[in-house]
Amino acid sequence: MTTSEDETPPAGEGMGRIDVAGLTHTGLIPTENQDHFLVATMRKSVEVGASNLDPARLAGRLGVAQAYLMVVADGVGGRAGGAAASSRAVETTLEYIARASGCFQGINVDEEAAFIEKMEEAVHDAHESLRREYGDSEWAPATTLTMVILVPPRAYLVHVGDTRAYYLRRGRLFQLTRDQTFGQYLVDTGAMTEDQAMASPMGRTLASAVGSGEVNPSVGLIDLEAGDTLLLCSDGLTKHVPNDEIARLLQAPRSASQECDDLVSAALAGGGTDNVTVVVARMA
Repeated sequence: MTTSEDETPPAGEGMGRIDVAGLTHTGLIPTENQDHFLVATMRKSVEVGASNLDPARLAGRLGVAQAYLMVVADGVGGRAGGAAASSRAVETTLEYIARASGCFQGINVDEEAAFIEKMEEAVHDAHESLRREYGDSEWAPATTLTMVILVPPRAYLVHVGDTRAYYLRRGRLFQLTRDQTFGQYLVDTGAMTEDQAMASPMGRTLASAVGSGEVNPSVGLIDLEAGDTLLLCSDGLTKHVPNDEIARLLQAPRSASQECDDLVSAALAGGGTDNVTVVVARMA
């Protein structure tokens, strides 16, 4: 997990309501949207058939969201079946997490390593599902995938490819993911500058993808605080909207749904050459 600064600011306490939304757009040039996203709330599965308890108090005890699942997947361009791959990956990941996770009950520190391992297993499960369906050739349908499970105040992250996760804190934007691309590898090894890598034909070529070759998910976690904003996005946003503009848009006192509208509009105004998908979670 990386940030755009040397140090991540300390997290605080007192987080209240969480506002989550997502939005996708085909873009101005593509004819098919190969992005898929998911925003889900995980609650305790208790249904009361009859009781003489105060209904308002009962609803409050049983209806409080305990965890949020957020996923963005971007089908690999240049291959047939990218939309099907991203859709299958999101669906398979959801099914696996729903079966395996009890995170809506809270996560103890001692359980975190096992929980993160379950998230990695969900990605591998999606990877194997795609390979069974489409084979394991170099050009089989594949997808990126970035998933966050938010168990307030902690967010758990697993990431493959070049979809990204960011968070905004006190006006500063921090990148939580590192692109799994050959361009990023060249930058990390000092072979190229970031501008040179992005201008290279290989700059955006994925080094890891769900459904193709070997998948190598990276994981991380971050403690969030009241006032933070979490963003997941496909590269259709970051191709056209620089980080300082993303930060400016996320600072506006607007709902998560309105923030999604603003970010997608900015990507379209910047060219809209790719599908664009965003998921925003605001910590009140």
